[in-house]
Amino acid sequence: MKCLILASGFGTRLYPLTSDRAKALLEFRGTPLIGHIVNRIPNGMEVFVTTNRKFEASFLQWSKALGRAVTFCVEPVITEEQSLGAIGSLNYCVTTKNIMDDLLVIAGDNYFEFSLPEFISSYDGQTTLVGVYDTGDKSKSSQFGVVGLDGLRIAKFEEKPIEPESSLIAIACYIFPARIFPLLSKFCYGSKKDNLGSFIAYLVAEDVVYAYTFTELWFDAGNSGYLLV
Repeated sequence: MKCLILASGFGTRLYPLTSDRAKALLEFRGTPLIGHIVNRIPNGMEVFVTTNRKFEASFLQWSKALGRAVTFCVEPVITEEQSLGAIGSLNYCVTTKNIMDDLLVIAGDNYFEFSLPEFISSYDGQTTLVGVYDTGDKSKSSQFGVVGLDGLRIAKFEEKPIEPESSLIAIACYIFPARIFPLLSKFCYGSKKDNLGSFIAYLVAEDVVYAYTFTELWFDAGNSGYLLV
């Protein structure tokens, strides 16, 4: 298994904070968000990081003091208008880096405290696994992908519903078996695909997707007030 951290977005929702700094490089508790993620990835697992040409130099500078090797997948874009979107970024890296292993995929603007080794150990080797968090309040779920469960299986997935039916949301932490990469390519064909949740909804309809539910602290930097604490 390899790991891919998606960090090629331009963070426009957080302007001016991110006008000249990648969202994944914003600090929380004295460490860049992406640094917290890397620190949780098991030693020995190969790590890829997507970025864009605008922030390439910043990520390279960050990696020099990291203490472990990462491989950058630099997308040929310098503006939001050129962005490949999150799913496009995933497909671009899988294709250009010729990744044929199962893939742990994490959005670089996530902060979480659950154990990645435990998450990985819950993976059965063939079924997409999605990190799921209970907000405790359905009204807080409308900005995320809302999940309906049948046991461990995700039976329903709705991206940013106006009236959520559940307080369970999918976070941007997944394990994709290599066997679904053709479905990824098919999904991305012919148009820009931005939201990761749209691909999960597609997989729920076309395949089997399981949930890993956790209770530890989590937040999405684009939808929280935790930054710079």
